[in-house]
Amino acid sequence: MRKLMILFAVLSVFNTKAGVEAADTRTDIRLSSQHRALVLTEMGQFLSGLQQISDALSREDMDAVASVARSLGSSMSQHMPAGLKQALPQGFRKLGHSVHSSFDQIALDAEALGDSSHTLSQLAETLSVCVSCHGIYQIRTE
Repeated sequence: MRKLMILFAVLSVFNTKAGVEAADTRTDIRLSSQHRALVLTEMGQFLSGLQQISDALSREDMDAVASVARSLGSSMSQHMPAGLKQALPQGFRKLGHSVHSSFDQIALDAEALGDSSHTLSQLAETLSVCVSCHGIYQIRTE
């Protein structure tokens, strides 16, 4: 019984410490609810596109890779309202531009090289920018 009590005490301490969250040190980006929705929608499109590209790579369908990547490239960012662009910090905009440019390059290389291994490497680099951005910023409403 004593061993059970000690085990319970240890688990209680562990659960208490596990429940404590580390301080969130990311930079808040304050946007209107409409602008926040636009940014989150774009991020959702990136995620969906990454899934579609991964699926196309598994089938060695480089035409589909190029098509999806192109849809996520620089042409996608041309639809950003001016007010939203002004509301976003320069560092966030630079990371976003980098991601769009990466998709442009993935599309070009998928067509020109047809090398799924190369494209997979490019996706890893692109995802590292996404992970970095999510580690730096969080978007909240004003």
